[in-house]
Amino acid sequence: MSSILHQRSTYSSLENPYPLSPRSSSSSERSFSIFSPMNLLALLSLVVILGVFLPWMNIQETIFSSSKISNTKWRDYSLAEAASFVARNGTVIVCAVSQPYLPFLNNWLISVTRQKHHEKVLVIAEDYATLYKVNERWPGHAVLVPPVPDAQTAHKFGSQGFFNFTSRRPQHLLHILDLGYNVMYNDVDMVWLADPFPYLQGNHDVYFTDDMAAVKPLRHTHDLPPPGKKGRTYICSCMIFLRPTDKAKLVMRKWIEELKAQPWSKAKKANDQPAFNWALNKTAGEVDLYLLPQPAFPTGGLYFKNQSWVQETKGMHVIIHNNYITGFEKKIKRFREFNLWYVDDHTLESPLGRI
Repeated sequence: MSSILHQRSTYSSLENPYPLSPRSSSSSERSFSIFSPMNLLALLSLVVILGVFLPWMNIQETIFSSSKISNTKWRDYSLAEAASFVARNGTVIVCAVSQPYLPFLNNWLISVTRQKHHEKVLVIAEDYATLYKVNERWPGHAVLVPPVPDAQTAHKFGSQGFFNFTSRRPQHLLHILDLGYNVMYNDVDMVWLADPFPYLQGNHDVYFTDDMAAVKPLRHTHDLPPPGKKGRTYICSCMIFLRPTDKAKLVMRKWIEELKAQPWSKAKKANDQPAFNWALNKTAGEVDLYLLPQPAFPTGGLYFKNQSWVQETKGMHVIIHNNYITGFEKKIKRFREFNLWYVDDHTLESPLGRI
């Protein structure tokens, strides 16, 4: 009997030389359960995830590539191309802006848009951030003319950076005149209350405003005012209209010369305005100059500080300049007090929208 059992044991071993334990048998069955409900659900989830995120990654890459291409395009955009793009009826409206002034640009643009002259506007960006931001929102309306000033100091009044920033102005204006366009220049701490173009009467070479706060007669002369205590006039370089005449170009070249003759120093802390006045004074006998009416184009020292005059001239104001005060917050506060800070409630009226 024992021999028979021995034989059966031997045959069993021969039939299955590597017997599986119950544990390993269970593992084998699980390894072939790829089509179980849990595994199918996991596979489906993976397919969905890949289907959603791979296209999104491609879109992101496409947007990034498009942005790089667009930025390269605007880097190569020339002043001649930009002026040609924005000019209407042979006229370009120019402002020069660095990034800290973008809120003021938007405020000014709202007021210009209300007078339906915004399509003529060309923003001369003084840094690449401004160039890209404006052209992203309003393609073709910003250009950068190298070299780029120091963005950290260009907005600080009285600094060398501010002098370098403002001293580029006559070069930009002369270039546009050489291209054959009429050009209006505005600082962006201004607000338009009415259309200024009806006031640009006749065919004078250079139109400008007086920066003195002293009240003039309502129907004052349009001649260049007499010099002040420093031997020169106090004309504002922040609102200028020029026709593309040889005489207007002469004033711009003289302005450039005067800036070179009176460079910035820690002791002097010059800006561009005295040089502009010397240029006007030294060319007055050769150039047809026109002083714009004070009630329409008052300086900030008059409009914001002489409320009896404001009431007397109510309905005559065209462009208001928020000068005679320094500092972004102080300017914004004063604009708000006079209901002239439009970006709080009317920002969507600007071609740039909310920035």
